[in-house]
Amino acid sequence: MSILNVFSDIGRLKKVLLHRPGKELENLTPRLLDRLLFDDIPWLELAIKEHDGFAEVLRRLGVEVLYLEDLVTETLDQNPEIKNSFIDQFIKEAKILHPQYEEIVKEYLLSFPTKDMVLKTMSGVRKNELPNFVKKTLSDYIREYPFILDPMPNLYFTRDPFAVIGNGISLNKMYTETRRREGIYGEYIFKYHPIYGNDNIPLFYNRNDKATIEGGDIIILNDEIIAVGISERTHPAGIEGLASNIFQNTNFQKILAFDIPKTRAFMHLDTVFTQVDYDKFTLHDELNREFKVFEITKNKDDLDYPKINPIHKKLVDILSENLNRKVTLIPCGGGDIIASSREQWSDGANTLAIAPGEVIVYKRNYITNEELVKHGIKIHPIPASELSRGRGGPRCMSMAFYRE
Repeated sequence: MSILNVFSDIGRLKKVLLHRPGKELENLTPRLLDRLLFDDIPWLELAIKEHDGFAEVLRRLGVEVLYLEDLVTETLDQNPEIKNSFIDQFIKEAKILHPQYEEIVKEYLLSFPTKDMVLKTMSGVRKNELPNFVKKTLSDYIREYPFILDPMPNLYFTRDPFAVIGNGISLNKMYTETRRREGIYGEYIFKYHPIYGNDNIPLFYNRNDKATIEGGDIIILNDEIIAVGISERTHPAGIEGLASNIFQNTNFQKILAFDIPKTRAFMHLDTVFTQVDYDKFTLHDELNREFKVFEITKNKDDLDYPKINPIHKKLVDILSENLNRKVTLIPCGGGDIIASSREQWSDGANTLAIAPGEVIVYKRNYITNEELVKHGIKIHPIPASELSRGRGGPRCMSMAFYRE
């Protein structure tokens, strides 16, 4: 029996990975919002309460909930050498500009129990936290920057740093510098964890590869077809590299590459398009106007370069033909220009399927939710006044490890 198993985005969810928001959200300041990819500062206390509610709904529906911070802790606690290697790599990738601080930071991190240390790497380290910190460099005197290790507030969107595909993993190279270190956690989990650090788990992409790719752009339509967004954060070359590895090592037959606008409003494919049933999808209404799709298939003459075929058809026809059934697109906000724009801002199109025709949604997107119900979809609404400030929905906040 495979440890990882995701051959559909709507198969009954049995096991999922989350990250409970932590102190990294309290290390956001107005000046740092752009750099750390936030538009607002969530209130941590309520964000945790909302996230715990999300996890409780999952458990009530029979889903086993794993936490990123727990898996990393279990990984590092196995062996002091693994823990030491992790800290060295984390400090290296944090790009501390002055070597004299690297040892100070390492000693500081090692002073914590493992889980506290893991949470500290996530929340960030302020200079004034370090014991006996004194200004030593010109930068210390000129730049009033408070952190020696930046916080990682986007971590509660566990969808992006890696993606489970079939029985394997795409360990993604993140687009922005501020999110790139998130991949370290997945790298160590899938190398060394007592359960998930399994040499038999295929690796379809590596975070050290040249081109960027992020998990929010990967949607598994069925056991033969994967949809991938060509977005601001996922480069076409990344998709080709993923496709080459997928075709050589799995039974997937086709990747449909969706060319979406390269803007923050269309951050990933799953922020504008998710599957909610065998024949139904949510959709950001603006994508009905123009949607380029490229069919990528195996090239028997050159396995490293898949065949590319542009498709010039309506989205609903492309999906219907590939899924061999008539597909219905459910517009975010019911297609109303104001409601669509408002509810898309709080990820109305981003749903997490628990099973075919059953999804978790944000309660605040009530017009989209009413449309889902009208189309026969069972919904589980969750409060998200603070979680939604990070511009990600229930699917963004979860990475399925196992689906029936």
